[in-house]
Amino acid sequence: MAQPDLQGIQAFVETARHLSFTEAAQVLGLTKSAVGKSVTRLEARLGVTLIHRSTRRLILTPDGEAYLSVARHALEDIQAAETSLTSQNRTIAGRLRVDAPAAWGRQVLLPILAGIAQEHPDLRLSLSFTDRIIDPIEEQVDLVIRFGETSDTTGLISRKLAEQRVPLVAAPSYIARRGMPQTPEDLGRHDCITGVRTDAPTGYRLTGPDGRPTRLRVTPTHEVGDGTAVVDAAIAGLGIAQMPWSLVAPALSDGRLVGVLPDHATATVSISALWPETRHLLARVRHVVDVLALRGREGQL
Repeated sequence: MAQPDLQGIQAFVETARHLSFTEAAQVLGLTKSAVGKSVTRLEARLGVTLIHRSTRRLILTPDGEAYLSVARHALEDIQAAETSLTSQNRTIAGRLRVDAPAAWGRQVLLPILAGIAQEHPDLRLSLSFTDRIIDPIEEQVDLVIRFGETSDTTGLISRKLAEQRVPLVAAPSYIARRGMPQTPEDLGRHDCITGVRTDAPTGYRLTGPDGRPTRLRVTPTHEVGDGTAVVDAAIAGLGIAQMPWSLVAPALSDGRLVGVLPDHATATVSISALWPETRHLLARVRHVVDVLALRGREGQL
């Protein structure tokens, strides 16, 4: 198998970015002819057309668009790895792709990452906040934050950042209307608000009589696919919900929510960072994980 042509890949990425051989040549410090020939050699080696040429403009082919995504990420990773290995200052630079749970990501993680980006202006963020469990290797994400157990960590490095209590909560108006549950079994007669999960049974994390964590299965009355909306639904009096402490603490402190079965809802959930083994050399990944771990130890996650 032919070895990758890094010069051709770089020429293609810059040409695709500007859709101009002339502008790509200026960025790379080469002649327009040299850039064009590098891209042509790359296409010949791959056996596909990456860029349609006409007298008026350049257009990426579908193969070119697909290859650009991978090639751009690969070049950024190589550059960052070289910087990490050769720079005494371990410069935090390049693009960092992070995925995190929706509500927690927006409310807790985003301010932390914004502070890091302000301290390191050469760091560029690509953030996705979703409650869908993704495969960081398949979706080419540098860093994933997950709550709870991770079933498959093949090809991933994992680091526990913190643990957080997940209390049961409800609005005072709901409790006034339906009464306060006295035992976990009472939850079966109440309106339950849960997230939308297809990868795990629906239920609440509780502490059993033996002090060990257990999961009480419930039939959700309302399913809500966003953590913030789950909290809002509970505040609106739609039922009982269980969410991480960081998301419900403000509403508990001002009385919009009250705790339910506090002696039973003492279980915690772990917050972990996971990243592909191929990203371990990237200074930006290690730095962000270190900052999050410190925040976790300080109880700020």
